[in-house]
Amino acid sequence: MSEPAVVARLALEITSGLGTGDLQDFYEDLHRHPELAFEERRTAAKLAGRLRAAGYEVTEGVARTGVVGVLANGDGPVVWLRGDMDALPVREATGLPYASTAAGVMHACGHDLHITWLAAAAEVLAAGRDSWSGTLVVVGQPAEEDGGGAAAMVADGIHERFPRPDVLFGQHVAPGLAGFYPHTPGPTLSASDDIDVVVHGVGGHGSRPESTVDPVVTAAYIVTRLQTVVSREVAAGESAVLTVGRFHAGMQSNIIPAEARLGLNVRTQDVRARERVLAAIRRVVEGECAAAGCPVPPEVTLVSGTPSTVNDAALDGEIAAVHRELLGAHTVFDFGQAMGSEDFSLLAPEGVPYDYWYVTSTPAAVWHAAPGEELREKFANVPGNHSPLFAPDLSVLMPGVRTLVSAALTRLVIG
Repeated sequence: MSEPAVVARLALEITSGLGTGDLQDFYEDLHRHPELAFEERRTAAKLAGRLRAAGYEVTEGVARTGVVGVLANGDGPVVWLRGDMDALPVREATGLPYASTAAGVMHACGHDLHITWLAAAAEVLAAGRDSWSGTLVVVGQPAEEDGGGAAAMVADGIHERFPRPDVLFGQHVAPGLAGFYPHTPGPTLSASDDIDVVVHGVGGHGSRPESTVDPVVTAAYIVTRLQTVVSREVAAGESAVLTVGRFHAGMQSNIIPAEARLGLNVRTQDVRARERVLAAIRRVVEGECAAAGCPVPPEVTLVSGTPSTVNDAALDGEIAAVHRELLGAHTVFDFGQAMGSEDFSLLAPEGVPYDYWYVTSTPAAVWHAAPGEELREKFANVPGNHSPLFAPDLSVLMPGVRTLVSAALTRLVIG
């Protein structure tokens, strides 16, 4: 591997001709036209077009809407760069002149920035191919938000159809005063599990509850009792979050419905804690339904899950060193493991190292106006990912390209 200073100088050199105006135009266009998971056809076409123009061999329709671009440039390692494309079912409230034009859909997680960074990094690396050798694979991933996109790409043969990676890189825009690049060696994101619960009761008229088994009341008890799982069954030194994000039952106020449905999400950082929490959920649901006299046992279904994201510690140290050289030693720090989750790691075949870092993006005026003195207090009081007010500072456009470019150059053969 080349010295950090050498990589940083080359990254600056090959990005020096990149125009911020083009970056901003591309980003604003993507932001205006957000698309939900597995519907990212316009976004995919935009990315594919730029990759083709830069000289990549492009395959569209991977896992329905995914894009893979391959640039073979002589002998050397195979480096994968990944960006996710999908938006969220959020109604934008930023008031930006380039706000979403899609009703009830918004790039509230910053995937529009991810694709802007990815496309520009791919272009400048292609333009500067005389300075490196190896193979670059650019992955535009669909459906990160519902947790199914990476798994779908694997199922569609991404590891067999394209050059196998020697290393995988990704990054995520995050809240925090713009201009910092947090790196965490080892565990950086938590596992996430979505669970569907169906409570079966006996429906009837609201005036005769004695002739029913009310699933709404039973489901309400389940919601309440689930609050004790983390507080009473997870050790103080462990971390877990259990959220009931969906509760659907009935259509009319004077009808007791025959069933109630709950949607749960669990975040854990430890495999044993995960197993303990999932077992406790099933036990609580089954116990409350038995106590209520439900005529049929409940359905508890693990709908989807993503594993923890665990950076290769040595690789992360190398990339962090390059980013310090490139962007300033004070800009890179270890924020620790977050409770957020990602399906990014599924794109790495077993045994392939990967690194995943962050680019903070809160405008200075917003950050300084937020209540709190400590970093974590400020962090909790600015619009974050998935907020209808999430609006990254566009000063992060160029640095986000350079972080990706420099990471790729640490593994490609320079010279």
